[in-house]
Amino acid sequence: MLLPKKVKHRKHHKGRGRGKRVATRKTEVSFGSMGLKATTEGWITSRQIEATRRVISRYLKRGGKMWIRIFPDKPITFHGSENTMGSGKGAVDHYVAVVRPGTVMFELDGLSQAEAKEALRIASHKLSVKTRVVIRE
Repeated sequence: MLLPKKVKHRKHHKGRGRGKRVATRKTEVSFGSMGLKATTEGWITSRQIEATRRVISRYLKRGGKMWIRIFPDKPITFHGSENTMGSGKGAVDHYVAVVRPGTVMFELDGLSQAEAKEALRIASHKLSVKTRVVIRE
């Protein structure tokens, strides 16, 4: 799974303002010929990214190339279930990538259009945000 090697701050704030902000970068297909674009906002965990990567790489079969445009660099902490209030912030449990609507998350090249669409369609079932397949213009 993807994890940051080194972080400046071990624990982050949760963040606010979800629902209104759209992506301003990573909005176009830059490397491949087709991409998977988010239409809703959310957190994508490193496990979801890895599951999606496995699905796409099975479809590639050494034939094409894949680019992962998101990286999980936001630490999410977890407090034990039987801890009392006021015992501090929990330990880092996992990492997520913050995805806004319009972000291109995965790109493919080297496959036929039908194969690439099918690979991205199945890959989208592994993610917690709504997506659509986009073609490079």
